[in-house]
Order: sequence, then structure tokens, then C-alpha cells
Amino acid sequence: MSHFARKRFGQHFLTDASIIDAIVGGIDPQPGEALVEIGPGRGAITTPLLARSGRLTVIELDRDLAVRLRRVPGLDVVEADVLNVDFDTLATRIGMGTKLRVVGNLPYNISTPILFHLLGAADRIADQHFMLQKEVVDRMAAAPGSKTYGRLSVMLQWRYDIEPLFDVPPEAFEPPPRVDSAVVRMVPRGGTESVDAALLGELVTVAFSQRRKLLRNTLGRWLDERGAGVGFDVQRRAEEVPVTEYLRLAAALRSG
Repeated sequence: MSHFARKRFGQHFLTDASIIDAIVGGIDPQPGEALVEIGPGRGAITTPLLARSGRLTVIELDRDLAVRLRRVPGLDVVEADVLNVDFDTLATRIGMGTKLRVVGNLPYNISTPILFHLLGAADRIADQHFMLQKEVVDRMAAAPGSKTYGRLSVMLQWRYDIEPLFDVPPEAFEPPPRVDSAVVRMVPRGGTESVDAALLGELVTVAFSQRRKLLRNTLGRWLDERGAGVGFDVQRRAEEVPVTEYLRLAAALRSG
């Protein structure tokens, strides 16, 4: 499928056959699964996924590509901005009682908004396999105490088990991006129903708003304004606090 990459869509088309095989092998699609691909582009991953699964739903914003994709038997094409797609509704429509498996070479310019958008539908998803900028994958999987540990790390790790699979060099794409890429597996975790996602998001955003300062200057003031004496140690920087402690703080605030 010939198609010139469009900068406004952040398109970089995967062309390396060995990388494509590795991605599809990591996903290991099976017949009957509710498989969804975000940004199929020219179909590098789409074709082998469809061959192994038998059916595939793709979400494509580029009108020209969507027209071409509709000609492929077995593809259900959703022509839309992925940030406007209701994945709960999509799961009900195509899931047939099963959870979605979501994959994609995500546009790097909006990858983080996409990850947060999917966060709200995590209970309808079995797993996610994404190609992302390597820097983003590093932040997603970062441990407390590292420079890459931040809001993205906390907000994704409380809801998913995150496993970086392998790196992908720029020359695997056409046109090549200016950054290294990586493939990551995300599996939603159970036992997260008691967490108030909005409250957790607010307190984590405040905590990392000035990450070089001690938390007493950011989250500490935020807690004081709410009269929340929860015994949380604010004599640390935000990147020193494990995910579990942020979760306990959110739980304490909710119950208090």
C-alpha cells in the first residue's frame, strides 16, 4: 500500500520485516480475539495480524488510508481520531464477551494522551502492545529514584504491569524518526477498583509539578489546604516515592 507519510499525523511507517515479525510474535494473536489496531498506516502490522487472527478492527484518522483499508476483507475500519473513540462502546460492539487486545505503532506526537485515554477503559482490555518513542517507554517503566520516574510512571504502573520488549532503530521506519523507538507490553492489573483515579491523578500531578523541590513545597501545601493530616512524609522529592505510597495516600484521602 503506497502512501506518503503526513507530518501532521505524525506518520512513520514501519518497513523492517524482522521487526514486524518480532512485534507480531510478541502479540501472538489468536483466532476469535477482539483485536484492535491503532494507526494501521500502510498495513505493515495489519496484514500479518489479520492473517493470524481472522478479524481485526483498525482505527485510522487519515481518510485516504481508511478508504484503502476498507477494501481489505476482514477489516472493520473505524475512521476517527483515537482520542475520540469510546473504547467501552467499542468493546461492547466487537468484544463478544471478551476483552480487547489493543496494538499499534502510535503517533509519537500524541502517544501520551492516547495512553491516558486508554487508561479509562483498562478494565475492558486484556493487554496492549505499542511501538512508542523509547524515551516514553523508559518513563513508563521507570523505578522510583530514577530521573525518568514521574507522573507517567505512577499513573500507568498503578493500573498495568509494564514490560519493555525490545528497542527499534530509526532506520526500521520510512521516513526514519529522529529518535529511537521501543515496543512495550501493558497488561492491566486487578485489584485497582478501590483507587479513585481522578484523585490519584490530581495528587500525582501536584507532586511532580516542581520535581526538584521537596514535596513539602508542592504536595505538602496541597494536603494542608485540604486539612489532610495523613502522616505522609513530605521531606522527599516526588521521584523518591514508590507507586504504592501514592496509592495509599489516595486511599487515605478518599476515606478521610
